[in-house]
Amino acid sequence: MTLKNDRYAYRVIWSNSDQAYVGLCAEFPALSWLAGTPEAALKGIRRVVAEGIQIMEADGDPIPPPLSEKKYSGKFSVRIPPIVHRDLSIEAAEEGVSLNRLISAKLAR
Repeated sequence: MTLKNDRYAYRVIWSNSDQAYVGLCAEFPALSWLAGTPEAALKGIRRVVAEGIQIMEADGDPIPPPLSEKKYSGKFSVRIPPIVHRDLSIEAAEEGVSLNRLISAKLAR
């Protein structure tokens, strides 16, 4: 079973402890699938997500929207220690850029 128009955020990683590839889905963090190849791990996690959605629908539970379809404002707040705030402000001033631009560039790395 697979989902029609599947737009969820999947990834496959190697697990040393399991000696297998692990298929994961960001929108369903409790689900995973172990397999011997990356392709099989991806196929497995997609099937598990489809089955999970079927169960959620039958139970009347809300289905998480795909991250790819969510709208993002481009804003979020982060609390940092005052000394870090000061140091970043100084660095931004020395580079002749806004604090926002400096932090955006650092996050993009």
